[in-house]
Amino acid sequence: MKKIVCFGEALIDFLGAPAVPETPRAFLQNAGGAPANVAVAVARLGGDAEFVGMLSRDMFGDFLRESLAAMRVGCSYIRRTTQAPTALAFVSLDPLGERSFSFYRPPAADLLFHENDFETAMFAAAGFFHVCSNSLTEAAIAQATFTGMQRARTAGALVSFDMNLRPCLWAKDVDPLPRIRVALASADVVKLSADEYAFLIAAQGDENRVFDLLWSGATQLLIVTNGAAALQWYTRHAHGSVAAHVVCAVDTTAAGDAFVGGLLFQLAAQEITAQGFAAFLADEKPLESTLHFATACGAIAVTRPGAFASMPTLADVQALPRKP
Repeated sequence: MKKIVCFGEALIDFLGAPAVPETPRAFLQNAGGAPANVAVAVARLGGDAEFVGMLSRDMFGDFLRESLAAMRVGCSYIRRTTQAPTALAFVSLDPLGERSFSFYRPPAADLLFHENDFETAMFAAAGFFHVCSNSLTEAAIAQATFTGMQRARTAGALVSFDMNLRPCLWAKDVDPLPRIRVALASADVVKLSADEYAFLIAAQGDENRVFDLLWSGATQLLIVTNGAAALQWYTRHAHGSVAAHVVCAVDTTAAGDAFVGGLLFQLAAQEITAQGFAAFLADEKPLESTLHFATACGAIAVTRPGAFASMPTLADVQALPRKP
């Protein structure tokens, strides 16, 4: 199975504990960060995952590296710095498990990863290279992300991009769209939430212009997830939907990351390469089977609190009742 390399931020999710009257509110420390979550999702399923990014040499950076290693995620290409602390996210959940975030970033160590921090050996080993938009919020880390995507593609890897847009992480005077458009056009696989898809349609003017942006670049597969509703998938020649699993959500924090991890794991397990991706997409049956597996991963994750801790094993997915 080819290595799945996930690049970007790792941070601390402080998950709000249930409120107790007349008691100070408590927050529980959890390892998180979208690309780090994806790496853990892959590793928990039994895949070969590597996390690449900059961690602080503070107590939280130590905790993140230890947590990744404990989940059997490769850490050989992680960089450490004393120039900034670890990013923090305080997470609160509503009664349906939907989350809201308060971020403390920047400054943060993950933003200090530069394009010359990448090692050639990492690209040589990668079959897949995954990124999110949180590593586009500042110019230097955005350039590192674009460089990583290009170097991965040149080395023969399949490139994946989950928009995972968090507007509060962007400076008020910075328009995220120009950088997001570059990442969209540079990825073979693009995953959006329904809200992000609506955001792009509004920005581009209409749905057809979104497809023009994607299909004129490297994108071959677009996936639009919508919580408990069916996801929509699009290729250059076809479109379909896959129903979601019906579960009782406890914490939706890492649902999308579990989905992406399941998707990349399945592609790797089937020995899908960048060169063979178009042929794989031409047959809807294996594509939809792969997406069913990924939705199962996302469904299981929302039934558990936390990020790393919520990721399912292969046995968990196999035990989930099939959708009607």
